[in-house]
Amino acid sequence: MAHIVLFHSILGLRPVEGEIAAVFEADGHTVSLPDLFGGRAADTYEAGFAQRKEVGTEAIMERAKAAVDAAPADAVLAGVSFGAALIGEFWGDRPEMKGALLYAGITEWMDPPRPGLKVSAHIAKPDPFDDEEYFADWAAQKGEADLKMHRYENCGHYFLDPSLEDYNEEAARLCLDRSRAFLKGL
Repeated sequence: MAHIVLFHSILGLRPVEGEIAAVFEADGHTVSLPDLFGGRAADTYEAGFAQRKEVGTEAIMERAKAAVDAAPADAVLAGVSFGAALIGEFWGDRPEMKGALLYAGITEWMDPPRPGLKVSAHIAKPDPFDDEEYFADWAAQKGEADLKMHRYENCGHYFLDPSLEDYNEEAARLCLDRSRAFLKGL
């Protein structure tokens, strides 16, 4: 079974991340949910970006690094949108990492991308924050990494969160099923 470090979205650590973790834990995995914003959460993206600025990059990165350092060397790094982007700060220094789960966002590839690294990305199509060329360019830069890019139509950016207008029940269920299969295959 995998140990998973799941970084939350720009909205902060909210119930949905606990619900995602519960799905994985029911399969026998261990999930760490670092609270990068120190207990702060927001209901809108605009408020989330404001709270990120207030908390500050230094505090966020210290908390993220502490969570990664506390996890086993082969832990799966996972993140939602802003949290997915954080993975790029760490995966280059984790040669034993089993894989990465990226939800509603992507991250900078390590240079070069590790051959065979399993990466499962789950992105709305279209995504309101980035255009299609952005995702196509990112996928083209994967090198020898083992990327599975999943796109979900008729949903919003963070389609896993039932408290947001972005939510799409069918896409969320399919995404979690694919994620569970990904973790089982590691």
